[in-house]
Amino acid sequence: MSDEMIYRELGSTGIKVSAIGVGGWHLGLKYVTEDMSFRIVRGAIDRGITFMDNCWDYNEGASEIRMGKALRDGYRDKIFLMTKIDGRSKKEATRQIDESLKRLQVDVIDLVQHHEILRFEDPHRIFDEDGAHEAIVEAKQAGKLIFHGFTGHKDPRIHLYMLEVAARNGVRFDSVQMPLNVMDAHYRSFEKEVLPELVKNRIAVLGMKSMANGILLKSGTVKPIECLHYALNLPTSVVITGIDNLETLDQAFEAVKTFQPLAPVDVDSLLARTASAAAKGEFEPFKTTSLFDGTAENPSWLGEESARAQALMGNNN
Repeated sequence: MSDEMIYRELGSTGIKVSAIGVGGWHLGLKYVTEDMSFRIVRGAIDRGITFMDNCWDYNEGASEIRMGKALRDGYRDKIFLMTKIDGRSKKEATRQIDESLKRLQVDVIDLVQHHEILRFEDPHRIFDEDGAHEAIVEAKQAGKLIFHGFTGHKDPRIHLYMLEVAARNGVRFDSVQMPLNVMDAHYRSFEKEVLPELVKNRIAVLGMKSMANGILLKSGTVKPIECLHYALNLPTSVVITGIDNLETLDQAFEAVKTFQPLAPVDVDSLLARTASAAAKGEFEPFKTTSLFDGTAENPSWLGEESARAQALMGNNN
């Protein structure tokens, strides 16, 4: 642990992680060199960041491959490693978990999350008898992963439904990842609708899109450090932020260094300043458009529909 970082409980897992996490998507972007991705990952770890985010589908696997290389030479043992899978069927989810293990060059992933829970049918596909949850169960039994959760960025009602369907199947998630930012509070608010449920049930809160890849900043209503401070002020276990250069890494540590719990009057001021720009979700296009929906553009990632559903369709023809 480092004096430069704040550490928080990861829900009820008994593990502490850095309050800031390194987002994996930026690490594999074409304008980010492999050398720079190494410097970001290892520089972050050397300074005290212990939470690493990634996903099976980020940049066609480049993000996981680069992170795997950066975590050599003892760096893997210093961090909590998370990745995500898109597969909704047991077969596809199993394939993606195994591929992520190879790319990341690890025997076990600390946390695997079902990615992009964007549709009301997603929970049903995952908890089908041949669904992705069965792949998670088997991977846990095989020692390939420890904890599991889910992510989404579209609508808080879908998150709540995922939690409901999981509970009906006797499943409790260890983590949930969702947008938490100064504009979310005004439109389809994960902060208002989902966050209280997670806190009540001691499920780890993974905040993302604190700046929405800079889109929030284009509103002219808020600055980067203010965005990070707002997200850190919420009961998050970790705020995952995209980092594509060393200056942005420094910015994340500056946000931690200068962070103090916000007084209610300061929160009110930030929310008042962003209210008009946030009212229709214009600066949160991940909620209002399909531009951020990788699984919508690549339905093959999800895998085949359940055999039962296909049989029913066949019987009705």
